[in-house]
Amino acid sequence: MRERPPRGVGDDEVVVIGLQADEEGRLNAPSAGQVVLAVPSPEVLAQDAEEVQRVIRGVGPGTEPLVIVIEDADELRPEELAPVLAGAQHARRSVILRITMAGE
Repeated sequence: MRERPPRGVGDDEVVVIGLQADEEGRLNAPSAGQVVLAVPSPEVLAQDAEEVQRVIRGVGPGTEPLVIVIEDADELRPEELAPVLAGAQHARRSVILRITMAGE
């Protein structure tokens, strides 16, 4: 995703950072943040767009960023990312989108 960020993402909206995998090829959990939503695939974000935005906007004040985990994602289409970006624009905290590729 770092080499090919999702279409529709401006440089000032999103920072893409690749994380180091462990010896077995799995990503470690982020060291900071509060997981507020986990979905089995990116398609769920588009299917439940209102719920995604409600969850992001509904989290109270705090200092930790919000974390949304997307499992089994080889690609993230603009319509799947849109609900996250829309919710993040009105969030009280930063939003981290943790994406794992199929098989990780």
